[in-house]
Amino acid sequence: MLEEVKKTPKLKRRVSLFGVTVYGVGNVLGAGIYALIGEVVGITGNLSWLAFVLASITGALTGLSYAELSAMYPKSAAEFVYTEEAFKIRILSFLLGWIIIFSGILSAATVALGFANYLAALIGIPSIILTVIFAALLIVILSLVNFIGIKASTWTNILFTFIEAAGLILIIIIGIPHFGSVNYLELPIGSSFTVVFSAVALIFFAYIGFEDIANIAEEVKNPTKNLPKAIIYSIIITTVLYCLTAISIVSILPYSEIADSPAPLNAVTTAVLGPIGGIIMSFIALFATANTVLIMMIVTSRMMYGMARDKALPEGLSKISPKYRTPALAVLITMILTMVPLFLGDISIIANATVFGVLITFFLVNLSLIALRRKKPDLERPFKLKPNIGWIPIIALLGCIVCFGLLFTFNLLIVVIQLIIVLCGVVVFYAMKSKIETRTSRFIQKIDTDKN
Repeated sequence: MLEEVKKTPKLKRRVSLFGVTVYGVGNVLGAGIYALIGEVVGITGNLSWLAFVLASITGALTGLSYAELSAMYPKSAAEFVYTEEAFKIRILSFLLGWIIIFSGILSAATVALGFANYLAALIGIPSIILTVIFAALLIVILSLVNFIGIKASTWTNILFTFIEAAGLILIIIIGIPHFGSVNYLELPIGSSFTVVFSAVALIFFAYIGFEDIANIAEEVKNPTKNLPKAIIYSIIITTVLYCLTAISIVSILPYSEIADSPAPLNAVTTAVLGPIGGIIMSFIALFATANTVLIMMIVTSRMMYGMARDKALPEGLSKISPKYRTPALAVLITMILTMVPLFLGDISIIANATVFGVLITFFLVNLSLIALRRKKPDLERPFKLKPNIGWIPIIALLGCIVCFGLLFTFNLLIVVIQLIIVLCGVVVFYAMKSKIETRTSRFIQKIDTDKN
């Protein structure tokens, strides 16, 4: 039995601190800022930069919890592992993994359609059928990149991240001559300061991504040190870029024009650079959307792999390709499932449903950290949150409160969608009883001693 375990291929540690930080930055930047900036400015006017700051603080509360937990348990299917270790309730950790997988699939499909829409518009052949074909081709190509290996995926991500970051840096550069031209505390007419807080939940979609760093833990070099650093660095870098971008666009165009534009960043670059500016931003948006799809598919396949390895999904999903050292079947299933929702409609509904699921995840991650501080106080913690009140980490407690509070900002439709997803997960959990372990797996007990 021991020999068999030794011969089983494992994921290979190939990603450096630089690579995993860029991975995090690329996932956070993604398509969110390109799609949502107009709506945010419409709600908050020239004060949109403050809404981004508040959203980053909200994300950082949970990001720091991820930093401690990822250093303790550098494993794929990170959130599943954290809740499994903290509560030993298999259905709870299964449902958390289920929500993450489902959210990843829906988001990847939605952003793939966004990519296809940009591409169809650029070549001048807008067609629903062509859009679906482009989206499906993108999913297939990026699945091949995912299958070939984390090194190929990381270098693709690094290239795409620099391109999409360059788009925001371009906005910032062309906005510098206009800095100071408007009142950056001005809100839309008739609005009160409270609109800034109402925009935070929406903006949160643009910050989702730093948590996915934890899910490639088994492919990161020196994970106990590099994972916490990468999470913190990615939040800081993206916050600076977001705030400067928000200041630049309202300095160049009135916030009312930005809010009315279907492609606000294109409108801003066109206003300064002419038609060529809009074309440049359209090309950059292609890379931004493609990068988001790639990262979401990597994370979803690693979640499937990690859950299958710990007997919470059929064992076949944990099989590793001996040649490429990637979870081959999990990559294939992720590709197929991501193609299914290509015919779904409203991107805002999907975005909100995704954020709702992520907030549930963040709440449970913060709660897991608090529970582990109580249950396993002597466990080695390479990175530890401070300050504390007794054994309770204040930052994790605040993260719980904020994430739970934000859940009440969504409408009934989004709550119903997430409830359906959870109920489907319960059905699948009990339907697969014969193929999975419905009690805490013995493999989870090895995690404490298998961090490297």
